Amino acid sequence: MPIQRRDLLATLGAGAAAGLAGCVGLGGGREERPGVVGETLTLTTTTSTYDTGLLGEIHPDFEAMYGVTVDAVARGTGAALESARNGDSDVVMVHARGLEDEFMRDGYGVNRRDLMFNDFVIVGPAGDPAGIEGTDSATAALNAVADAEAPFVSRGDNSGTHAEELTLWEAAGTDPDGDWYRETGSGMGEALNIADQQGAYTLSDRGTFISQRSEVDLAVLVQGPIEGGPETLANPYGIMAVDPGVHENVDYDLAMAYIGWITSPETQEAISNYRVDGEQLFFPEAVSEDPDFQQYVPRGWSGNSTGE
Repeated sequence: MPIQRRDLLATLGAGAAAGLAGCVGLGGGREERPGVVGETLTLTTTTSTYDTGLLGEIHPDFEAMYGVTVDAVARGTGAALESARNGDSDVVMVHARGLEDEFMRDGYGVNRRDLMFNDFVIVGPAGDPAGIEGTDSATAALNAVADAEAPFVSRGDNSGTHAEELTLWEAAGTDPDGDWYRETGSGMGEALNIADQQGAYTLSDRGTFISQRSEVDLAVLVQGPIEGGPETLANPYGIMAVDPGVHENVDYDLAMAYIGWITSPETQEAISNYRVDGEQLFFPEAVSEDPDFQQYVPRGWSGNSTGE
């Protein structure tokens, strides 16, 4: 289904609210709170959710509700999931479905939920030496950059953005190599700064680019699906608890309270309303008129096809 600018359910009827709020209700359901005053919930997440300021905006509500602190540790998706594999976090919020599925299949995560989405964009210098502006194919744009050997900055950090970039290069049939292709091993904000300094192209999630736009002299040259660009640049986010059966030290109850809270209609609306320079950065996915129940299982999993 094509990604569109979706307004949060305008009225959030009682049935939708009851069925989708998760662990946190819209009113009376808040009496039973698993948090202990002074307790800390450790969330490993991507740099995009942290650098955009979203978590700093919404977390005070959860912290006040449960009397706890959320320690949001921002890393690339790969590093965030590795921390969770090691039992160093209670809940994970990332944006690379393939890596999320692997995490779930390996038994480290439970209760995954679709959370929100934005998209990726290809940005670069306004002069656009590779001539990719307005290209309606992300792979064609990358091939044009490679053919021109125009500088391209890759995060190179096993993040969700890096995983998306590698997928695009593979789909383009191009193995990026040479002095023009520069891996930085950095977060998105730093990668944008490096691209700016070097007059280079890079792949960015839209939210981080909007939040950093005033600090860099880069332009969006290839749009993602939110602005009518290719669906290959879609950027969905998921959230899941770390399995307490693997790591007894994790705070599963508080992790599930957090998942219930962040997927509730109230917090989804807060995510929808979060703006930087008047622009929406993230679009809620948990409260939907057309829920995707396949979000709970790895993509491609079909179960017992014989029905036995």
